[in-house]
Amino acid sequence: MRSRTSESLIVLPLLPIFLVGLPPMLMLSFLGFAGLVILGMLLICVGLSGGFDANNAFNEEVIVHGYARRSERAAQASNLHSAIRFGTMMTAIGTGFIVAGVVGFFWFG
Repeated sequence: MRSRTSESLIVLPLLPIFLVGLPPMLMLSFLGFAGLVILGMLLICVGLSGGFDANNAFNEEVIVHGYARRSERAAQASNLHSAIRFGTMMTAIGTGFIVAGVVGFFWFG
């Protein structure tokens, strides 16, 4: 059975994180459709960075450890494909945000 301790003590350490993260989110909301374009560019950067990091980790694993067993190679390739899929998805979502921002700017602006 769980004890009913107060969780209000966690608010104080999280307050600086909230205060640092609040102005950028408010800025994006005030920018409107331009904020969508900026958010789309940031998501594209996240997607590309994730793909590049995955390729870097895969290449480093192959270079440092050399020829691996079939099961290890399969695990490495699976991790690489998973990270590349994530990066591609983030890039596609970012592109969608940019398109939505541009269309919204010209349609409603």
